[in-house]
Amino acid sequence: MKYWLLALCCWFPLTVAAQEPLTLDWLDLIPEKERNLFNQQGMPVANHEGDQTAIQQHIGTVRTELDGSLVKIPGFVIPLEGDENTITEFLLVPYFGACIHVPPPPPNQIIYVKFPKGAPVQQLWDVVYVVGKLNVQTIEHELADAGYLLHGSLIEEYDDAG
Repeated sequence: MKYWLLALCCWFPLTVAAQEPLTLDWLDLIPEKERNLFNQQGMPVANHEGDQTAIQQHIGTVRTELDGSLVKIPGFVIPLEGDENTITEFLLVPYFGACIHVPPPPPNQIIYVKFPKGAPVQQLWDVVYVVGKLNVQTIEHELADAGYLLHGSLIEEYDDAG
């Protein structure tokens, strides 16, 4: 009996820890060997003045080892599907105005989010955390290509503490 209790005590913390999402920053979506290239070129600067269409730069690759991970990442929402109350599909981007104002970030800095239960529109004007299962998958959209697909399960208010 005590061996069973000991096994249960050792197993339970592992199952709880396994359900905690991996908190990512946008740099974490870039393979480590490519981060110097990204640091040299920097993040594209948003142009809030122009109406011209910019061509998305397809620099860098994605981190295939993140495929299937439960993650939590902060970002700005660009609504794609939904109604006036909820959004069910959106792009998550690292800075305000990406993809709407030119130029869009590279695909490894854009996450296509499917949020079937719908995220309340009023929560999405500022930076938010999105939690869900991350897949390495190229999604082509007229606004920009995304290098990742996130099956969203939770939207959380952003705070600097993470």
